[in-house]
Amino acid sequence: MASTQQAAGGDSSSAKVMVEQDGPVLLIALNRPQKANAVDSDMIAGLSHALTRLSDDPALRVAVLHGNGPHFTGGLDLASLAPRLAAGDDTLIPSGGRDPWGLYGQPSTKPVVTAVHGRCFTAGLELVLNSEVCVAADDTVFGQQEVTRGIVALGGATIRLPHRIGWGNAMRYLLTGDQFDAHEAWRMGIVQEVVPAGAELKRALELAHRIAAQAPLAVEATLADARAVLAAPLERSATSIRDDVAPRLFATADAREGIISLLERRPPVFDGS
Repeated sequence: MASTQQAAGGDSSSAKVMVEQDGPVLLIALNRPQKANAVDSDMIAGLSHALTRLSDDPALRVAVLHGNGPHFTGGLDLASLAPRLAAGDDTLIPSGGRDPWGLYGQPSTKPVVTAVHGRCFTAGLELVLNSEVCVAADDTVFGQQEVTRGIVALGGATIRLPHRIGWGNAMRYLLTGDQFDAHEAWRMGIVQEVVPAGAELKRALELAHRIAAQAPLAVEATLADARAVLAAPLERSATSIRDDVAPRLFATADAREGIISLLERRPPVFDGS
């Protein structure tokens, strides 16, 4: 590869996201392995910096998003983000920065290939759903588990999962929080390839270089045209969730119980309040 990993942005917090350039491909690594790459505000900012670099640099044509350590990501770091989300804070993505979920700010203008392994939960699965191609290690476990914490998915899953895998499949997992494996994800069309654990990044990089070899304007036009089909309902859903549904749910006793039980590693007890 042409360079070693470096922090995605200009401050120490961006060390939670590392970048490395391999010719026209930008590798973006979630880099909080001791916390299962849980997504906190620093990681969101780091992802935004990396995707802004991808969009703004004409020498870069594709990104590969992966995770350092044993997991892609265990999802949102609720312990740090819950108070901000309950207050309706919508400033997690830097002003003018690219939005990793393509909902609350400017999406990346160029394709992203995800390489996932280990846990790929909640915000991580939503990163996959917002990417163009996903390669999964055969040890990957997926889950959209917000309902088990008394809250709601923030990254577009309520629209993208039904569109991608059908209403029944989506509700099966959105309303139970059950986990599913890489082969089930492939069967439903969330994942495009399943490879042996440890081979996912190499395969994703191969696919990224194939995409990068195509005509850049044609790739960007194809991506923009395809995204336009989903843009309006996703924006309506995202705005409603951010401004109304999420603050209301995060303020409930059930949401507090869901988050506390997660931190205490016990099953939650919900009473509907």
